[in-house]
Amino acid sequence: MSSTSIDDLLAFEEEAAPVGPQARPSRWRPVLRSLAWAAALVAVLLVGLRAVGLQVSLPVLIAGVLAVLAVRRVTALLAPPPPPPPARQAGAGEDDGSYNWGARDALRGAINQWERPLDWSANRTERFTEVVLPRIGELADERMRLKHGVTRESDPARARVLLGDRLWTFLETPPRRTPSPRDLAVIVAELENI
Repeated sequence: MSSTSIDDLLAFEEEAAPVGPQARPSRWRPVLRSLAWAAALVAVLLVGLRAVGLQVSLPVLIAGVLAVLAVRRVTALLAPPPPPPPARQAGAGEDDGSYNWGARDALRGAINQWERPLDWSANRTERFTEVVLPRIGELADERMRLKHGVTRESDPARARVLLGDRLWTFLETPPRRTPSPRDLAVIVAELENI
């Protein structure tokens, strides 16, 4: 038996690149490449314009092509760097428990769907009554439908029992003022208990 382990057999190491004199990049190479592109574009444009029957001065055509290539080069240099690749989750280890608020995901979208209307209705009771209250009512109906098979519309008496007097009154009679965050937290807690 040999003393080679399975890890030794499955290990992969890349061969090192041969070490030798490295060619120094030429400063003239990009300039020559740009001039070659300019010459090719001028030739194509000149032939195309002549085929259509248009006469354009050669210096004007060359200047136009060089200007377009210069603008292209400058915008390429000024462009922001590409975004970094998405970070991979480490296989071992645990999350630190913090939420990345800068990321775009479904959780943030759902939070924004509630955050904006609540913020807009902070000082306007009619806005709360028209936008937020119907959403809370829909949530209550959906929870009752899923857990008990009823809604406020299908069986009002049973729904009132399930919701409780406080939540039923809140949903059926529009408030005179926008509820405070503490009141909304109590209402949400009651919704979760349905």
